Amino acid sequence: MLILLEGIVMCFCLLIVCVIGISKGPAGLVVFYEDDVKKRVVELGLTSEERIKRNTALASAALFIPMLVFVPAMVYFINGAREFWDIFWQITAILWIQGLFDRIFIDWYWVGHTKAWLIEGTEDLMPYIPTKTRIGKWFSTIVGMPIIAAVISGVMGFLG
Repeated sequence: MLILLEGIVMCFCLLIVCVIGISKGPAGLVVFYEDDVKKRVVELGLTSEERIKRNTALASAALFIPMLVFVPAMVYFINGAREFWDIFWQITAILWIQGLFDRIFIDWYWVGHTKAWLIEGTEDLMPYIPTKTRIGKWFSTIVGMPIIAAVISGVMGFLG
């Protein structure tokens, strides 16, 4: 039950990053769109290459710091996990919960079925998450998250 709650906390962190990122319009998080959309948004004057680079760094930090700091801290300090396998499965479960939320709620529903992420002037470039990218995102969730969990678990196990 605690793992589920911690996964929901991470979903909320992801949601907050997205809400803040698109608060002034979806072009604020064009960093998550395909290159053709980014190029068009720059051509339309809705953002600049420099702003995209800056927002990429900010979004990466906002997403990866919680994954690399909060999740291990919850598993270690709240859950009391100390052994590699305990740390590994708990981190994997939390990251899978967050990943499923990202794939189903954010990508499929919010981006794919609402107008919240629609950038005027790029409608011809939809869907914003093409099949090849969607498959890659699912693969990174299913396979990549356990790899990240294994690395974090190994470091935590090494540090004691």
